[in-house]
Amino acid sequence: MVARWWTQAGLGILVHWTPASVPGWAPPRTPPEDLPEAGRAAPLAWTPYAEWYENGLRFPGSPVFAHHRATYGDKPYTDFGREFEDGLASWDPAAWARAFRAAGARYAVLVTKHHDGYCLWPSGVKNPHRSGWHTTRDVVGEFAEAVRAEGLRFGVYYSGGLDWTFDDRPVGTAADMLASVPRGSYPGYADAQLRELVRRYRPDILWNDIAWPAGAPEVRRLIDFYRFTVPHGVVNDRLLPRSPLWRTFALPGAGTLHNRWERRTVARGEGFVPRKPPSYDFRTPEFTRYSGPDPYEITRGIDHSFGYNRNSPPAAFLGRDALTALVRDTAADGGNLLLNVGPRGEDAAIPEEQLLRLRWLSEVARDAAPAGTGAPAVPVPPAGPEAPAAG
Repeated sequence: MVARWWTQAGLGILVHWTPASVPGWAPPRTPPEDLPEAGRAAPLAWTPYAEWYENGLRFPGSPVFAHHRATYGDKPYTDFGREFEDGLASWDPAAWARAFRAAGARYAVLVTKHHDGYCLWPSGVKNPHRSGWHTTRDVVGEFAEAVRAEGLRFGVYYSGGLDWTFDDRPVGTAADMLASVPRGSYPGYADAQLRELVRRYRPDILWNDIAWPAGAPEVRRLIDFYRFTVPHGVVNDRLLPRSPLWRTFALPGAGTLHNRWERRTVARGEGFVPRKPPSYDFRTPEFTRYSGPDPYEITRGIDHSFGYNRNSPPAAFLGRDALTALVRDTAADGGNLLLNVGPRGEDAAIPEEQLLRLRWLSEVARDAAPAGTGAPAVPVPPAGPEAPAAG
């Protein structure tokens, strides 16, 4: 049974903040029928998720490729890592934490390593392919200290399924994604890093993404280690053990069949619910509602991206009424909303469009606070009409 503190949280904040936040660019979300032929064949190269910027560079016909060449020429993606590090000079984690608490959040989850493999802590586990691909400043530790000081629980996001420093093949479809889960030395690397995060920061939430590069026994041992170290901790539903079948998805026929079966992709913006792994505490529907029996957490961005996208049009952002209804109705249904914030990479600032939405939630939280306390609370009024599917 999932921990009681998590079921009573209502609202959490997810922070996507990577070297891709420096260019901070992705194409707007495009309906699948309006994509060019190349986009329909490789929808993940046309994704509005700005944190997938490095993958977009691997498709010469993609919008990201064209934007990068026009803006940066032949500049390698790795240069953004140094610029991201420079931007940390103006970072104020305490200000972030205050904004999250005021919005009514009860927990905050930080992306510690996304698919580009860049780590936001000075890991003692060395990357054999890209030396120094991490911050020298302990961003994870500072973030954890700041949010805990405001009374919030702290969680770590870790991209266990993808790491483009170990396997950099272009990922255009769902089949490509599973086929490119790295093998070789990567399972041991990922296991060592996640255990390092658990030992060092004792996260209240273990939030893996995509899948896990090893089999079910290794996943079980990893979860057991986490539960022993953090008895009150909770685990999301994306520690899907690696299947030997995934390697066949690199074959055209098998890949096509899998993509037809999958039907929904992140790039098409329709939302999805991850496949259910053997062990988990709660489900994580992404950009969509959930109607299953399990505890759940709707995960979505304030716009159509998770990472900062300076190219997002105004219509992409949640309006006040839609955002308020999403928080209200999800909490009334017994679920949580994990609302993403995507700070800029060049100056470590949360963009005004996103801060505005946090202020809207702060006003709702103040109105819902118990009389006489003045303390923000997650709004949980009586259930009203269900909000439309997010995104």
